[in-house]
Amino acid sequence: MPRPRNAIARDTVAEAAAPVMAADRVYDAIYAAVIDHRLPPGTRLREEELAETFAVSRTLVRQALHKLAQDNVIVLRPNRGAQVPEPTRRDGEHVFDARRVVECEVARRLVGKLTAGQLAELKQIVEAEARATRSQDKQEAIRLSGEFHLKLAQMSGNPIFVRLLEELLPTTSLLMALYKAPGEPMCVAHSHRTLLQVIGKGDSATAAATEMKRHLNEIERSLSQPMPRAAVPLLDVFKGYREA
Repeated sequence: MPRPRNAIARDTVAEAAAPVMAADRVYDAIYAAVIDHRLPPGTRLREEELAETFAVSRTLVRQALHKLAQDNVIVLRPNRGAQVPEPTRRDGEHVFDARRVVECEVARRLVGKLTAGQLAELKQIVEAEARATRSQDKQEAIRLSGEFHLKLAQMSGNPIFVRLLEELLPTTSLLMALYKAPGEPMCVAHSHRTLLQVIGKGDSATAAATEMKRHLNEIERSLSQPMPRAAVPLLDVFKGYREA
């Protein structure tokens, strides 16, 4: 008995969607590992090793790597393959210039516009970041710091701001891994508290933009000399992913 046409169509869609979802999972895992410093700058991303780690084909790994390269999360070098970038201090100047343009405008637009629910959500992120910092959970503190900035952009309602920040955050994180002294958090939770208070008051858009600029300047000034770093096997980096 022939199968219903709609059942065949559903199977076709599912088969086509599965590889896309697998490639997206690889993309998300590598993006997150760059953001929270589990993948140090300069790390080689070998297709065969990643395919084994994620239990997917090298074709799907290649798709994820190409998308990561398009989003400036990694670089693809001829005859050398994929690699986590090693941004220079000059790159850092460009990144923070762009972040000041985007995020100061985000802060300006959010003044007096956040709902009680949005303020509560942002406060939860800041408090979670402070707890992670106190417990010396560096990776979680870094992740929450990035989440705070990205959440502000999302709440501004401008998807272009969100996309730009998503492209700038990985390079910011790599700059921290390269040039920030060990033991210092990516952002300071009390600075996020101050920023949130200024935005939440709704008194002055200029004051909110000024506080955001001060905060980003503080992060940029914390970058110093290149920090030593050790290579990390990819199987160890994504151990949690495999166990999950």
